[in-house]
Amino acid sequence: MRKFDPWPVFFKREFNRNWPFLVGFAITGTLITKLSLGLTGSGRPEEIRVCPETQKLKSLFYGGKEW
Repeated sequence: MRKFDPWPVFFKREFNRNWPFLVGFAITGTLITKLSLGLTGSGRPEEIRVCPETQKLKSLFYGGKEW
């Protein structure tokens, strides 16, 4: 005789209780990521290369080589 496995029942019940939290967490994380990336500029490579801070870091980490 097979033993009763409680895990599928547990996961189904917990998912039914927690799906709003999971969806809200995913939406909030997506918005924070998009807004954070928006604060750093447009992200276009030609703008990044002319940034003075990027030039300093490039010379420090890459020895001044072109990317």
